Amino acid sequence: MRKPVLQLTSVATVLVLGLALVLLTKAYTQRSEPTAPAQTTANPNFVFIIADDMRYDDLAYMPKTRNLLGARGMPFSNAYVADALCCPSRTSILTGMYTHNHNVWFNSSSREGGWQGFKTQGHEQDNLATRLHSAGYTTGLIGQYVKNYDGSSVPPGWDYWFGHYGGAYYSLDVNDNGTDRHYGSSASDYSTDVYSNEAQNFIGTSAQSGDPFFAYVAPTAPHYPLKAAPRDLHTYDGLKTPRPPSFNEADVSDNSPWIKKLSLSTAQIAQIDARQEDRAETLQALDDLVEGLVNKLKSAGVLNNTYIFFTSDNGFEMGEHRIFDAKRQPYEESIHVPLLVRGPEVAAGLTTADLTLNTDFFPTITDLAGIQTPSYVDGRSLRSVLKGSATTWRTAILLETRFETGTKRDFYGIRTSYGKKYIEYAGGFRELYDLNPNTDPYELSNSYSATNKPTRLAARLQSLKVCAGNACRAAENGQ
Repeated sequence: MRKPVLQLTSVATVLVLGLALVLLTKAYTQRSEPTAPAQTTANPNFVFIIADDMRYDDLAYMPKTRNLLGARGMPFSNAYVADALCCPSRTSILTGMYTHNHNVWFNSSSREGGWQGFKTQGHEQDNLATRLHSAGYTTGLIGQYVKNYDGSSVPPGWDYWFGHYGGAYYSLDVNDNGTDRHYGSSASDYSTDVYSNEAQNFIGTSAQSGDPFFAYVAPTAPHYPLKAAPRDLHTYDGLKTPRPPSFNEADVSDNSPWIKKLSLSTAQIAQIDARQEDRAETLQALDDLVEGLVNKLKSAGVLNNTYIFFTSDNGFEMGEHRIFDAKRQPYEESIHVPLLVRGPEVAAGLTTADLTLNTDFFPTITDLAGIQTPSYVDGRSLRSVLKGSATTWRTAILLETRFETGTKRDFYGIRTSYGKKYIEYAGGFRELYDLNPNTDPYELSNSYSATNKPTRLAARLQSLKVCAGNACRAAENGQ
């Protein structure tokens, strides 16, 4: 019987060591607040926190989050996104579908990109929020919606709307429940703190009403242009980005034609190091946001009846494979994201290695809320995993990315729970990696051979590329 225990690839070592340290020492003490009467409704609440461009190993810089959600909840060591770009990933979260089914491939506005694409494909009328709203949940979005939202309307299904449409860390423009609001450049206008305060207001008001609620909290951190809160400047002075063997990879002769053309200059490496420092400092306010929301849930008397999810829309390449300032890659740094879950049925203290995807959030939340999951959803409920009772689970996920220019870099790929990754590019190039710790965890050796093709992986990939609903779950479960 498969057991959801700690089974890790070495690419997650830094993160897991940090989580283990918290589990063992619990060095951080939560600020105590008076506890209000418990919520009367039997339905659980949901707080979904989604960072922007946060890598799986960035959790090392967030001790409060590791303690409050990791040590007191469940860390996922193998959480992934199928399409490592903001709009496709967030659409998968809100619809439960792979990109080839929701058809929002790009960030730029078009029929298949951005807010325009999200609406054109019908997702604004039917998504996780509209389903929860129809079932009696009070729904609130605080922060980023989908790319190129222009602030001109409050989408259906949202009872509370604080939607970002301009600025990043300062000079913030939001649609505040139908009213345009602008924030300036003072310390109190720092966007992560603004979102934290708004989310706490939503939680407090919703808890008081006694109705179950869903808070979707989407700050900018740690997306470029990086800017730490004034209180966090110089917290990580001199920090440099990690140097795994894949950093500025020495030999790329077996890589794709576009990777072969890359090189990192001394100036670019210095810039990557500077960004690592900025990323770590920018994450401190996000760490405070998590603490603030947990404390608000506690003081409102609803913490014990609330599921808190913490994740990211995608990862980010920081010099690995000679890639400078990019995502949208099939490599682990782009697709591997943090995921921590705390809540009533969660087996606290257990780390799971089960292969998890961003398509799973929709069916998990509807399952926990007692709402029927629509048949178009490709993902699966994590409920049994969260309870520590899952006996079978998926063995593979699909990776898929298209570029606006229609280049030969478009790809489909399969990533398995047993460490195999196979990528097919539109231009005909192929990659095959064995990510097991004693083989090639850093994706340095492309073992694909035209004379010895991975036929079983290729066949599974063909099924995944065209799957929908139950067919996706069947293809993911194959061998």
